[in-house]
Amino acid sequence: MPLRNRAIVLAGGSGGLGAASAQLLADHGADLVIGYHRDRTRAEELAPLGRIVQADITQPDNRARLLDAAPALYGLVIFTGMAARVSSDWDEQLHVNYTGPILLAREAAERMKAAGVSGAIVLIATMQTVGLFPGSSIYAGAKAALVHAGRILAKENRGPGGIRVNIVSPGVMNAGMAAVSIQSGKYDRYLQDQAIPRWGHADDIAKAVRFFLEPDNYITGQHLLVDGGLNL
Repeated sequence: MPLRNRAIVLAGGSGGLGAASAQLLADHGADLVIGYHRDRTRAEELAPLGRIVQADITQPDNRARLLDAAPALYGLVIFTGMAARVSSDWDEQLHVNYTGPILLAREAAERMKAAGVSGAIVLIATMQTVGLFPGSSIYAGAKAALVHAGRILAKENRGPGGIRVNIVSPGVMNAGMAAVSIQSGKYDRYLQDQAIPRWGHADDIAKAVRFFLEPDNYITGQHLLVDGGLNL
């Protein structure tokens, strides 16, 4: 169990995808800090898995508070995000889907390097960063920027004792933000046309996250699409 007792922060870890990852990482013995923004009741359901910390990662003091909760930081996974249907404000979308996450990732990497820790960071984006969906510019554009900046961060921190940075992009998941769209029938055509074999599960993302966090992982700067082949 290579993740046993390793301190891992899950920003936005109380949501559908984050909760599945929290459970899997806890099962592997990780020492978790689970961040949430607004829904404390949902977050407290995960209290048996780790420490619960309220944080709006678009705010510098909140980012610091979240990272301070894991002094011996080894890993960071950033699940935070906002769907376009929640807000069509360009500035808000950029702050939530790009600026806050990449600043948190950079600040975490600086802490790990200062502590001499060879750790791992995983960013969560979306398959819309490569799929061209009409009307998705406000959301997909911010997430595409996150993917690119994440790969730059990986290059800046590579080498012996460096920090590995990778990005996971979910497809049509029956969890998290996409669950509402699935329930509305918006994506039924993907199953009908056999573009994908099934809806994605939260555990599909959790397994990818665990893979990138494992200490002996030899991969950095990569963007993994977990979408059942939808991008094809």
